[in-house]
Amino acid sequence: MSNSHRPARPARRVPLLPGLVLIAIVAAVTVGAWLQFGERQALDTVYTAGRADRDRIDVNATIQRVDASGREMTLRVLVTPRGALAEAGGVSPAEDLTVQTSTATRGDLTFKAHQRISTMDVPVALTGGSITDYPFDAYGADVEFGAVVGGERVPVRVTLSNNDVLFSATVDTSTVQDIAVLDVGLARSNSVFIFAIFMMLAMWALAVSVLIGGWYLVTRRKGLTWPALGWMAATLFALAAFRNTAPGAPPIGCLLDYIAFLWAETVIAFCLITVVITGIRAEPRPTPPTDSTAPPSP
Repeated sequence: MSNSHRPARPARRVPLLPGLVLIAIVAAVTVGAWLQFGERQALDTVYTAGRADRDRIDVNATIQRVDASGREMTLRVLVTPRGALAEAGGVSPAEDLTVQTSTATRGDLTFKAHQRISTMDVPVALTGGSITDYPFDAYGADVEFGAVVGGERVPVRVTLSNNDVLFSATVDTSTVQDIAVLDVGLARSNSVFIFAIFMMLAMWALAVSVLIGGWYLVTRRKGLTWPALGWMAATLFALAAFRNTAPGAPPIGCLLDYIAFLWAETVIAFCLITVVITGIRAEPRPTPPTDSTAPPSP
């Protein structure tokens, strides 16, 4: 018998949706790893200014924290004498040492001769920018270091790095008359910026969801639908807690609030009140109960 008339089996189709989901997950993980690697490289970057003479003063400065609301940057500074200016391998200066700083700091750093030098936290005032522009705010700081040993100016070499993951730093360096000058620019890091944008999109998405749900309840005259009302009220209060998780704790009144948060809260509150009012009107009026024990009328 010939099998020419036997119907052919349909070709097996590979499911398309799981493949697309897998590709989307791999792409998201790849982009996230690339962004994290870029931020790690930025944090590992070390900026150098000054002279590399044998007899010099090394200043290792690290940005520990940027307080945008207080408009202040905290530098952790370690001063190390080198060559003939040092004792015990740089642990202490051979003569009295004064590290002169810029006017943006609170004062010069003084170290007595033959005494051990330890790290110090130096506050630096920020210039420009405003935290109300969050997450698009950016700031600047002018940092200068010069060194005087025994009443004479000596060469200084400064290295600067950033340890604050909430901010990215760009530094322009120069040397003017044995003084190391660093022009520091500070902006929100990529992770903070992306998360803040996600927060604004999520707030608007939740507000639109509540608006669509409220429109459905009102137009269909569903009455007081308590699960829907509970969801709307929970969203109203959950958004406030969600907003407080913004990195850097921006104050109320920043750009994030005026772009998304305040509008989302207004839309959700309006929808909740509207649904309650129209739901009360749509509820059927209760009918008075009938007395089944009453004698029938003749």
